[in-house]
Amino acid sequence: MPRYFIDLHDGTDIVRDRDGYDLPSLEAARSQAVKIMTRIAQGFSDAPARQDYMAAVRDEMGVVRMRLRVSLDADPVG
Repeated sequence: MPRYFIDLHDGTDIVRDRDGYDLPSLEAARSQAVKIMTRIAQGFSDAPARQDYMAAVRDEMGVVRMRLRVSLDADPVG
């Protein structure tokens, strides 16, 4: 079974996935990354600053196969 690694970046720091996930396909790796990004989005603070996170899904060879982004940018209107 292929192994995928999901690295996280918050605009400042990078957290490299050193363990990875044994998953049957890139689509399964995408689903795992979406779960992780959903948990990150649930933890967004109410700070007025923009919050951006990116996940990079790497395969066993270290090649980035997919990128996911989640952002929060709340600006007053009027």
